[in-house]
Amino acid sequence: MTTAYTTKLIETVEYKAQEIAEQWYKNVKINPKTPVFHAMPRAEAIELALLFYSNYRKLFATDKPFEEAHVLFTKYARDFYNRRIPLPQAIYSLILMRRHMWLIAEYEAVFETAVEQRHALESQSRMILMFDYAKYVVILTYDELTRKEVEDKLKSLKIKSPFSKLWSTG
Repeated sequence: MTTAYTTKLIETVEYKAQEIAEQWYKNVKINPKTPVFHAMPRAEAIELALLFYSNYRKLFATDKPFEEAHVLFTKYARDFYNRRIPLPQAIYSLILMRRHMWLIAEYEAVFETAVEQRHALESQSRMILMFDYAKYVVILTYDELTRKEVEDKLKSLKIKSPFSKLWSTG
């Protein structure tokens, strides 16, 4: 369910997506918790952030937010995994994405009145929930991709995996 206040936040994120991504990039580029981004080309890193920011509305415009988050963040996780971005840095970069989103909303004074600020907390709660889903899906996807990679390597070496029963999700 999207309220007028949530819509205001969504529109700000969409309108300012490039600016938010630029600010996020400046942070991950120098942040000691995200060293993999220090050498990543600017355009490549910003593309990763824009993937999220440009799809933000979808997370709010659905009756099934977890399912929508699962689709979006599975793609996000696969992109990060394929670029060999370590899981802790992938998760921390998401934390910074959320932080920069909220900072731009505060800077732009999206929520100016006391009533709007109260409703902003509802938007923030929804945003936090979406990022919680994101972190879960990213971890789940990394786990799945890592297991598959290990299994494939063991198969190529003709070694039966001792983990296959442990890793079974069925």
